[in-house]
Amino acid sequence: MKENKNDRQTIEKLNQARRDLKKELAKVIIGQEAVLDQLLTALLTNGHVLLVGVPGLAKTLIINTLAQCLSLSFNRVQFTPDLMPSDITGTDIIEEEPGSRQRSFKFIQGPIFANVVLADEINRTPPKTQAALLQAMQERKVTAGGHTYKLDEPFFVLATQNPIEQEGTYPLPEAQLDRFMFNVFVDYPSFAEEMEIVKTTTSAYQADIQPVLSGQQIIELQQLVRRVPVADQVVEYAVGLAQKSRPKSETTPDFVKEYVSWGAGPRASQYLILGAKALAIMDGRLAPSIDDVRALALPVLRHRIITNFNAEAAGVDSEEIINRLVS
Repeated sequence: MKENKNDRQTIEKLNQARRDLKKELAKVIIGQEAVLDQLLTALLTNGHVLLVGVPGLAKTLIINTLAQCLSLSFNRVQFTPDLMPSDITGTDIIEEEPGSRQRSFKFIQGPIFANVVLADEINRTPPKTQAALLQAMQERKVTAGGHTYKLDEPFFVLATQNPIEQEGTYPLPEAQLDRFMFNVFVDYPSFAEEMEIVKTTTSAYQADIQPVLSGQQIIELQQLVRRVPVADQVVEYAVGLAQKSRPKSETTPDFVKEYVSWGAGPRASQYLILGAKALAIMDGRLAPSIDDVRALALPVLRHRIITNFNAEAAGVDSEEIINRLVS
């Protein structure tokens, strides 16, 4: 991107927006800096996020608060085993005109028709219903009753998943997982953070969240991120990282061939570069580096590398494989 005055001003606006967003989020969310940075990176690259963590770590609260910080429409879907695809996309109903008494079908939009959609506990619903999100997440469209409806931009699906409770849950298919830009692991807070959380949440304190960004501003910032140039060696590193995760690639290390069934696809390379662009520009730099790609390796790749029985027997998970690839 050839630097000009407008781009420099836009980058400064973006940095200010990032500071304002984090300031508003900090009124409610204590700690979780890495999680918030990854959410903001996805926001600027038009990507979807899957947050994974044990109950009580404020996954839903983070998404709710982020939605309040943005002047965007927001819908929450609580995923349950009896949820149907039409409960997400919408359904046709028969409507009768009062005068002529003529009947016609009218489409009633489902909760997917919002800028920000929270898919809470997404693994609690069967694959048929999970699949209702696939077209929306990839194409930003919904097909129902033979008609295709375009979703408003910007459009984000932010999903939560509980990794330890397996009773009555359905693992997300790999095709569904691949639609998520990031798989963000939400960890326990530190002792000091937990002290602050307990003091804040057991008092009469009520946070006043102010909107920071509008939909049009987000779209402009997303376009700016797309215009950021990337050096060939950075693209080579990102593509090489994805290629080396595939057991049948020529450049694959032996430990990947031993422990991995399926590696990351081309979407991983794309998201590594898009995310690196967003990281650079949020940091006030006009081009990403290899370090930016490395910083995003875990959230981009951890749900795209499928380990085999050998890995399970050796106690090796996808995170260990990614760390070995990066190092």
